[in-house]
Amino acid sequence: MKVYGVTGWKNCGKTGLMERLITEFTRRGLRVSSVKHAHHSFDIDQPGTDSYRHRDAGACEVMLVSPNRVAHMQELRGAEEPPLADLLGRLSDVDLVLIEGFKREDHPKIEAHRAEAGQPLIAPNDEKIRAVASDTPLTLDRPVFDLDDTRAIADFIAAELDLVTAP
Repeated sequence: MKVYGVTGWKNCGKTGLMERLITEFTRRGLRVSSVKHAHHSFDIDQPGTDSYRHRDAGACEVMLVSPNRVAHMQELRGAEEPPLADLLGRLSDVDLVLIEGFKREDHPKIEAHRAEAGQPLIAPNDEKIRAVASDTPLTLDRPVFDLDDTRAIADFIAAELDLVTAP
Protein backbone atom coordinates (compact mmCIF):
# COMPACT_ATOMS: atom_id res chain seq x y z
CA MET A 1 0.00 0.00 0.00
CA LYS A 2 1.43 3.36 -1.00
CA VAL A 3 1.11 6.30 1.37
CA TYR A 4 1.41 10.05 0.86
CA GLY A 5 0.56 12.88 3.20
CA VAL A 6 -0.83 16.38 3.07
CA THR A 7 0.34 18.45 6.00
CA GLY A 8 0.33 22.08 7.06
CA TRP A 9 -1.02 24.43 9.67
CA LYS A 10 -4.69 25.07 10.41
CA ASN A 11 -6.58 26.95 7.66
CA CYS A 12 -3.85 26.37 5.07
CA GLY A 13 -5.94 24.31 2.65
CA LYS A 14 -5.17 20.72 3.67
CA THR A 15 -8.72 19.39 3.59
CA GLY A 16 -9.61 21.04 0.29
CA LEU A 17 -6.42 19.68 -1.28
CA MET A 18 -7.14 16.21 0.15
CA GLU A 19 -10.66 16.27 -1.28
CA ARG A 20 -9.43 17.31 -4.73
CA LEU A 21 -6.61 14.73 -4.71
CA ILE A 22 -8.99 11.91 -3.73
CA THR A 23 -11.31 12.96 -6.56
CA GLU A 24 -8.41 13.17 -9.04
CA PHE A 25 -6.84 9.83 -8.12
CA THR A 26 -10.17 7.99 -8.16
CA ARG A 27 -10.90 9.59 -11.56
CA ARG A 28 -7.58 8.10 -12.70
CA GLY A 29 -8.78 4.65 -11.68
CA LEU A 30 -7.05 4.21 -8.32
CA ARG A 31 -8.65 2.85 -5.16
CA VAL A 32 -7.94 5.50 -2.51
CA SER A 33 -8.42 5.59 1.25
CA SER A 34 -7.71 8.43 3.65
CA VAL A 35 -6.64 8.91 7.25
CA LYS A 36 -7.30 12.28 8.92
CA HIS A 37 -5.69 13.35 12.18
CA ALA A 38 -7.73 15.59 14.47
CA HIS A 39 -6.22 17.55 17.34
CA HIS A 40 -9.58 18.03 19.00
CA SER A 41 -12.14 15.69 20.47
CA PHE A 42 -14.74 14.42 18.02
CA ASP A 43 -17.60 11.98 17.91
CA ILE A 44 -19.04 10.39 14.80
CA ASP A 45 -21.87 8.83 16.80
CA GLN A 46 -24.96 10.50 18.26
CA PRO A 47 -26.34 10.20 21.79
CA GLY A 48 -29.32 7.87 21.91
CA THR A 49 -28.30 5.60 19.02
CA ASP A 50 -27.71 1.94 19.80
CA SER A 51 -24.01 2.13 18.97
CA TYR A 52 -23.58 5.20 21.17
CA ARG A 53 -25.31 3.40 23.99
CA HIS A 54 -22.90 0.45 23.58
CA ARG A 55 -19.87 2.78 23.85
CA ASP A 56 -21.42 4.74 26.69
CA ALA A 57 -21.96 1.47 28.56
CA GLY A 58 -18.19 0.83 28.40
CA ALA A 59 -17.46 -1.12 25.20
CA CYS A 60 -13.87 -0.65 24.06
CA GLU A 61 -14.83 -1.10 20.40
CA VAL A 62 -18.14 -0.94 18.56
CA MET A 63 -18.63 -1.96 14.96
CA LEU A 64 -21.71 -0.66 13.18
CA VAL A 65 -22.51 -2.56 9.98
CA SER A 66 -25.08 -2.00 7.24
CA PRO A 67 -25.38 -2.99 3.57
CA ASN A 68 -23.78 0.39 2.70
CA ARG A 69 -20.90 0.82 5.14
CA VAL A 70 -19.00 -0.35 8.17
CA ALA A 71 -17.99 2.00 10.99
CA HIS A 72 -15.48 0.80 13.56
CA MET A 73 -15.22 2.98 16.63
CA GLN A 74 -12.58 2.43 19.27
CA GLU A 75 -12.58 4.18 22.61
CA LEU A 76 -9.04 4.81 23.85
CA ARG A 77 -10.23 5.33 27.43
CA GLY A 78 -6.96 6.95 28.46
CA ALA A 79 -4.66 4.77 26.32
CA GLU A 80 -2.14 6.36 23.96
CA GLU A 81 -3.23 7.38 20.48
CA PRO A 82 -2.25 4.51 18.12
CA PRO A 83 0.76 5.14 15.89
CA LEU A 84 0.06 5.79 12.22
CA ALA A 85 1.60 2.45 11.21
CA ASP A 86 -0.92 0.60 13.37
CA LEU A 87 -3.79 2.62 11.91
CA LEU A 88 -2.64 1.89 8.36
CA GLY A 89 -2.57 -1.82 9.22
CA ARG A 90 -6.30 -1.66 9.92
CA LEU A 91 -7.16 -0.45 6.41
CA SER A 92 -8.22 -2.65 3.53
CA ASP A 93 -5.68 -2.93 0.73
CA VAL A 94 -5.94 -0.03 -1.73
CA ASP A 95 -3.67 1.60 -4.31
CA LEU A 96 -3.08 4.79 -2.31
CA VAL A 97 -3.69 6.05 1.20
CA LEU A 98 -3.72 9.83 1.52
CA ILE A 99 -3.00 11.09 5.02
CA GLU A 100 -4.08 14.49 6.31
CA GLY A 101 -2.10 15.87 9.21
CA PHE A 102 0.36 13.67 11.11
CA LYS A 103 3.11 16.30 10.73
CA ARG A 104 5.67 14.36 12.74
CA GLU A 105 5.18 10.94 11.14
CA ASP A 106 7.80 9.52 8.80
CA HIS A 107 6.07 9.38 5.40
CA PRO A 108 6.40 11.57 2.29
CA LYS A 109 4.25 14.68 2.37
CA ILE A 110 3.25 17.79 0.50
CA GLU A 111 2.73 20.91 2.58
CA ALA A 112 -0.38 23.04 1.99
CA HIS A 113 0.41 26.71 2.60
CA ARG A 114 -1.72 29.85 2.52
CA ALA A 115 -0.05 33.22 3.07
CA GLU A 116 -3.12 34.67 4.80
CA ALA A 117 -2.88 32.05 7.57
CA GLY A 118 0.31 33.78 8.72
CA GLN A 119 2.09 30.56 9.64
CA PRO A 120 5.73 29.78 8.82
CA LEU A 121 6.54 27.02 6.36
CA ILE A 122 7.21 23.61 7.87
CA ALA A 123 9.15 22.39 4.81
CA PRO A 124 12.53 24.03 5.51
CA ASN A 125 12.88 21.93 8.66
CA ASP A 126 11.36 18.67 7.42
CA GLU A 127 12.98 16.62 4.65
CA LYS A 128 9.88 14.38 4.46
CA ILE A 129 8.01 17.30 2.90
CA ARG A 130 8.81 16.71 -0.76
CA ALA A 131 6.95 19.74 -2.17
CA VAL A 132 4.77 22.69 -1.18
CA ALA A 133 1.37 23.65 -2.57
CA SER A 134 0.93 27.38 -1.99
CA ASP A 135 -1.36 30.26 -2.89
CA THR A 136 1.68 32.52 -3.23
CA PRO A 137 4.99 32.12 -5.12
CA LEU A 138 7.80 30.71 -2.98
CA THR A 139 11.48 30.01 -3.54
CA LEU A 140 12.45 26.71 -1.93
CA ASP A 141 14.85 23.82 -2.41
CA ARG A 142 11.95 21.60 -3.57
CA PRO A 143 9.04 21.92 -5.99
CA VAL A 144 6.35 24.52 -5.32
CA PHE A 145 2.91 24.09 -6.90
CA ASP A 146 -0.07 26.37 -7.07
CA LEU A 147 -2.38 25.20 -4.29
CA ASP A 148 -5.24 24.86 -6.80
CA ASP A 149 -3.26 22.93 -9.45
CA THR A 150 -4.58 19.54 -8.39
CA ARG A 151 -3.57 17.77 -11.60
CA ALA A 152 0.09 18.83 -11.30
CA ILE A 153 0.17 17.91 -7.61
CA ALA A 154 -1.38 14.51 -8.36
CA ASP A 155 1.14 13.96 -11.18
CA PHE A 156 3.97 14.76 -8.74
CA ILE A 157 2.66 12.33 -6.11
CA ALA A 158 2.08 9.62 -8.71
CA ALA A 159 5.65 10.01 -9.97
CA GLU A 160 7.06 10.02 -6.42
CA LEU A 161 5.24 6.76 -5.61
CA ASP A 162 5.64 5.19 -9.06
CA LEU A 163 1.84 4.89 -9.34
CA VAL A 164 0.37 3.83 -12.64
CA THR A 165 -2.79 5.82 -13.30
CA ALA A 166 -5.13 6.41 -16.19
CA PRO A 167 -4.60 9.77 -17.93
